[in-house]
Amino acid sequence: MQTYPLQSMSMEEAVRLQFLVVDCMTKVFEGHESLTRGDLGVIMGLNKPVTTWKAEKVIAEVFGAEACILVRGAGSAAIRFGLHSMMRSGDRILVHRAPIYNTTAASLEMMGIDAVEADFNELEELRRVLKENPDIRGALVQYTRQLPEDRYNMHEVVRVIKETAVIPVLTDDNYAAMKVKEIGVQCGADLSCFSAFKLLGPEGVGVIVGKQELIKRLVKESYSGGMQVQGHEALDVLHGLVYAPVALALQAQVNEECVRRLNSGEIPAVKQAFLANAQSKVLLVEFRENIAGQVLKEAEKFGAAPNPVGAESKYEMVPMFYRISGTFRMADPEMEHRMIRINPMRAGADTILRIIRESVERVV
Repeated sequence: MQTYPLQSMSMEEAVRLQFLVVDCMTKVFEGHESLTRGDLGVIMGLNKPVTTWKAEKVIAEVFGAEACILVRGAGSAAIRFGLHSMMRSGDRILVHRAPIYNTTAASLEMMGIDAVEADFNELEELRRVLKENPDIRGALVQYTRQLPEDRYNMHEVVRVIKETAVIPVLTDDNYAAMKVKEIGVQCGADLSCFSAFKLLGPEGVGVIVGKQELIKRLVKESYSGGMQVQGHEALDVLHGLVYAPVALALQAQVNEECVRRLNSGEIPAVKQAFLANAQSKVLLVEFRENIAGQVLKEAEKFGAAPNPVGAESKYEMVPMFYRISGTFRMADPEMEHRMIRINPMRAGADTILRIIRESVERVV
């Protein structure tokens, strides 16, 4: 199988990003404010906690965007709110010809938005679909791979869309933000949406960064006190953004070491290993025999997590051994019997290979 995983930041690049987040914080927060748990409620004039407003300014600066808003409902709600700011019921939106993530598909359905498909891997087809459908009012681009064969480049896709049609572009940056050098808005998109929970932040908080005009609409509508992300939650988002880049770059290094060692024959029962964004960047391990399900059962006994919590959340430390994604199962139903996916989380390569080896020994 040929896969095209996203290019992860190097450790040096991740360190620079960590330093950038802290530098941006020092420009917005006074020193004592960083050592508090922030404020609460709807402050007169802002209609949100001052700490939340300042955290949003920091995040916008980190990503070179005009504005940011923190929303309730994690990454799925961030995409939903972003679509709402761009689109209206009955509009048509451009999407990649691939299975749409479940919660995003639900958002399109509840908003009455009709999806028009184009293969983002083929830029000429992308141009043709846009020209043949002048009533398309927006575009949605998922950063990570939706199909095993996906290889499109975010810069190129956004560029072609913007050259061909005058429409806003929203990018789903879940599983990509803080891992890649540039998120969607840094590639020319109008809005980038992702979950803070996937970046060592608090549960249920989503991040939208991008054009001031679009985000102002959401700020105006989010006047309810119960919708506000409170000050202590906003600080927790920043805490996650400080530590996530280096942790994720280290995770990428572990992935690469595991691939190298497994493909060198360190564990004879493994046929091959490779990396794929499915949806998070993970290690895919194919066994020579159909033992995947049994290996997963044994791996948990050796300390591996059997399922995700928030897909790289602050709670996930031990490596996760899990079945391959639904997209991969659809591509080849038999693959589920011989292949598993592993996310290192905070573990090292020695730990991961030990669990594979001991699990296989139990099975075989």
